[in-house]
Amino acid sequence: MFLNEIKQQKRYLEKIKMKIKLKYSFYVEPIGLAGGLSLWWTKDTQVRILKYGKNFINIEISVKGETNWFETFIYGPPYKEEKREFWELMTNLRNDHSDRWLVIGDSIVVSNQEEKLGGVPFNPNDAKCYFDFIDAIGLIDLPISGGAFTWSNQRSDKEAILEMIDRALCSLEWNVLFPKALTVLDIAIGSDHTPVDKG
Repeated sequence: MFLNEIKQQKRYLEKIKMKIKLKYSFYVEPIGLAGGLSLWWTKDTQVRILKYGKNFINIEISVKGETNWFETFIYGPPYKEEKREFWELMTNLRNDHSDRWLVIGDSIVVSNQEEKLGGVPFNPNDAKCYFDFIDAIGLIDLPISGGAFTWSNQRSDKEAILEMIDRALCSLEWNVLFPKALTVLDIAIGSDHTPVDKG
């Protein structure tokens, strides 16, 4: 289980992890009250932390001793000046592991007008660094079940803005390993983001 923008200290999060009966954890501490990442997993899952930063956790993972793959959990930077550096970093991660790669989390990128309802119209220039990343690596979006948007400004009528910014991307090799995988959207409770899972 990956949580981003947690804004909480490790001691508090460990109590929650214990309540939902997950055994292991890794944290990137928030800076003040901003950001923060947490990754929790069960005793049946083997995880090796490879690299991490304020916007990502990169791991090697296998479940119950089966075929391993590489997974990067992301929380894309909201500021334009940081986005190119972030996606270039993600591109460079590709050299650190095999072809079996899944990237999942909050990209903070809308990739076309269909992924946005309300607010300022989609501008392809805002997503250029993201497209460069996709083209360089050759990743594909997992099919989505459960909705069309993953973020809301939680306003109504003409002020409402809905966007698809949380996503799961995978390499062709990972998709061959898990051909039935898809992105499952759950119900948002107490958050402006919809929980995203791979099913």
